[in-house]
Amino acid sequence: MNPDLMRDETMMALFRQEAEAQTAVLARDLLLLERNPQLAAELEACMRAAHSLKGAARIVGLDAGVRVAHVMEDCLVAAQSGRLRLGSEHIDALLHGADLLLHIADPVMADDAGGQTIDRFVERLERFLTGEEPVLPDSARPLPPPLPEADPEKDEAAEARLPEVGERVLRVSAEHLNLLLDLSSKSLVELRQIRPLVDALERLRRQQATTGRALAALQEGLQSDGFDAAGQARLADIRRHWSEQQEIFTRSLQTLDEFSWQAGQRTRRLYDTVLACRMRPFADVTVGLARMVRDLGRSLGKQVRLEIDGESTPVDRDVLTRLEAPLMHLLRNAVDHGIEGPDVRLGTGKPPEGLIVLRASHRADKLRIELEDDGGGVDLKALRRTIVERRLTNADTADRLTEAELLAFLFLPGFSLRDAVTEVSGRGVGLDAVHHEMRELHGSVQVSQQSNRGTRFVLEMPLTLSIVRSLVVEISGEAYAFPLAHIERMQDVPRADIVQLDSRQHFWLRETPVGLISACQILQRPDVDPDRDSVPVVVLRDRDTLHGLAVDKLLGEQTLVVVPLDPRLGKIQDISAGAVLDSGAPVLILDVEDLLRSVEKLVSDGGLHRVDRRAGASGPAARKRILVVDDSLTVRELERKLLQNRGYQVSVAVDGMDGWNMLRAEPFDLLVTDIDMPRMNGIELVTLVRRDSRLQALPVMVVSYKDREEDRRRGLDAGADYYLAKASFHDEALLDAVVDLIGEAQG
Repeated sequence: MNPDLMRDETMMALFRQEAEAQTAVLARDLLLLERNPQLAAELEACMRAAHSLKGAARIVGLDAGVRVAHVMEDCLVAAQSGRLRLGSEHIDALLHGADLLLHIADPVMADDAGGQTIDRFVERLERFLTGEEPVLPDSARPLPPPLPEADPEKDEAAEARLPEVGERVLRVSAEHLNLLLDLSSKSLVELRQIRPLVDALERLRRQQATTGRALAALQEGLQSDGFDAAGQARLADIRRHWSEQQEIFTRSLQTLDEFSWQAGQRTRRLYDTVLACRMRPFADVTVGLARMVRDLGRSLGKQVRLEIDGESTPVDRDVLTRLEAPLMHLLRNAVDHGIEGPDVRLGTGKPPEGLIVLRASHRADKLRIELEDDGGGVDLKALRRTIVERRLTNADTADRLTEAELLAFLFLPGFSLRDAVTEVSGRGVGLDAVHHEMRELHGSVQVSQQSNRGTRFVLEMPLTLSIVRSLVVEISGEAYAFPLAHIERMQDVPRADIVQLDSRQHFWLRETPVGLISACQILQRPDVDPDRDSVPVVVLRDRDTLHGLAVDKLLGEQTLVVVPLDPRLGKIQDISAGAVLDSGAPVLILDVEDLLRSVEKLVSDGGLHRVDRRAGASGPAARKRILVVDDSLTVRELERKLLQNRGYQVSVAVDGMDGWNMLRAEPFDLLVTDIDMPRMNGIELVTLVRRDSRLQALPVMVVSYKDREEDRRRGLDAGADYYLAKASFHDEALLDAVVDLIGEAQG
């Protein structure tokens, strides 16, 4: 390659890197100047950023960049001198200039259209400087630019944005960083295996000392018995050699002990340092959010400001990457649905400018993100009306729903309170996407609201996906790990404290009955010790419900490095990943969310084993078993109750993947499934069932909102035996169809 060309490409890459840093400064400080144009430090910072970009553009030969940066610098200097008072129109134009400078090196800016854009921009700012009233036609008005989608190839460049003064930033690929973490964790585990060797050698040293004292006693006894001089000399020589070997052994043991300690400290420091390299400040994902909120608000005729607290909070880079989309959805939702227009706010006694606050913090072993606005809250009457209109439940049930139950409908796929689709909202994608992403991160999202005072979302997720602080237990002779973030507590429960309530075993925790379930039964492992006097129990929380899982032993807490399972295995029910214990033994990390779904299924089936087997096991009478697969909690529970009241034994799954795992694990007489579901839809599930030789004869019913003829044909072609549209759904229609397919519950 031409050396000059290589140099030009290198210089252009450096310009792009500087443009990212300097335009971030402009975007941040221009928003502050919009609220207070007299902020001298921010004005100076913006002027310096524009000046730096002008010089950088000149060096790499970007004349258009020189023109844009120069006229921006002139406007900022005029603002510094008081000749120009910055208002929203000026801030709009300067932010548009920052966008142009960020992309000035892109090939698209070199064509005729790009040149015309630059000309219009320069002319507009020059009119500011001459005092003319700026008039920008709608066709040329810059729209709020969306944040760029995550690009793995640009992750490393983003990490170099705005480094601290004097900090050296190096680009390291994620693969190399993961390899370093894996090697350092394995080194830490292997080094720990030296400790038992040191302890064994120390025991041997003490035994040798005891043997030496026995030799001394023997020599003294032989001297008193008149042992000859030659024998005495040989014994003394043996003792001398013994003492020399004991001294060498002691010194070597001390050296090994010191090496073990120092190597352990260094390896731990290496491991912690590599782990810290994976952590990035929360600010890395908030770059541009304040600008996006401001521009989106202006496009909707609203005044909105975003405040961010906790930008220095460290977050695992993998978690950080996954947070961008949920935060964007929540912020757009807050601006569009939450914050009212200026006139409405003034009429309710609020300032015309709406406020959204985004906070990040650590709580226990979790990352907690709170987003709240001071808008009008959620219109619960409109929400009830929409739920009924969309036939998600009937009017009587909707009237009895609590506020928390009503708000849960906001997270359903395709659900929206908007009657019309706009560029901002109305498609029902945003909150469903947030809920789905939190589930993927093994986290949760909760929403609360106060009428005319605002809405609050709380997201909680693990601090990192690379390591997990866990409780290691033994179940059926094998080690398993529960992530501590999901554990309410652990304790030994005396068998005398286990009681029978509503056909299920419970124990009392702080005056609250907690249902007891055998972990062996959930994981389909044999119970190896049914006669112990007490039961080790791990208490898990599922929202407001506690579940107690009986295990064989509580082995203690450990920090585990997560080792993903081979993707060829697919999703293994109740298991999320693997790890290596401090002893070097492998351990499976439990998927607690999946585990809780298995608990829910067992409880709903009524097929729980007794933890105390000595009292005799009892089970339900043989009934036909039906699996209901639907991601809508309301639909799922309605179908479950209808079928259970008819006498069928019913299990439920929350999506196609969950249903597929259950079908492979246990027998069913009928599958009832929805179509539109995350992870695996109903068509994919039915297709897999018909391809599996063990399940080909299983009757399948599809219950879907889609009732067009082509939708019905698609479901039947995939292998369904019956297609029932939810639009015409009623109790008897479902039950009659089930009877037609498999007969009565105990027929």
